Amino acid sequence: MKKLSLRTRVATGAVVVAALGAGTFGTMSASASSPAAAPAAAVTADTSNRNLQQTTHLTVAAATKAALATLDAAKKENQRISVAVVDRNGNTIVSLRGDGAGPQSPESAVKKAYTAVSWNAPTSELVKRLEQAPNLKDIPGTLFLGGGAPVQAKGAPVAGIGVAGAPSGDLDEKFARAGVASLAR
Repeated sequence: MKKLSLRTRVATGAVVVAALGAGTFGTMSASASSPAAAPAAAVTADTSNRNLQQTTHLTVAAATKAALATLDAAKKENQRISVAVVDRNGNTIVSLRGDGAGPQSPESAVKKAYTAVSWNAPTSELVKRLEQAPNLKDIPGTLFLGGGAPVQAKGAPVAGIGVAGAPSGDLDEKFARAGVASLAR
């Protein structure tokens, strides 16, 4: 089989796109003259349906408020940190790298937040669990160092706040708890 030149392949592709476009335009033109279809009925969810689950999530505004409160707490103690707020599923909602924070701190903050929300416990407590189950540290995306705190609603985890960059995990976690506390105000 003979290999087609670049020019031939581009020209052939353009013809195919034009043909598809013309077909779509013709279909739209034909349907434009037809009467409008009746609007679809609204779908409502039956909250008593056992196949549905209701969850609670932080808004972006609340996550940002917590992140800023965390940075402010660190700034008062002249610490340069990064903070991350993740949702219940570990997806990052907000990540802020404070002025002068180290290059490793944003990623570490996300991992600490993910770890805290995954186990619904401060990461300093989870470090202690490594003595009985050292393979916990091998779970992808986790970081078992002080600095992560869960955000709870009625005892259930809804988010996690992670902090990295201070000289100790205790300080990181102190700042993360300040972010959690800001959500209660």
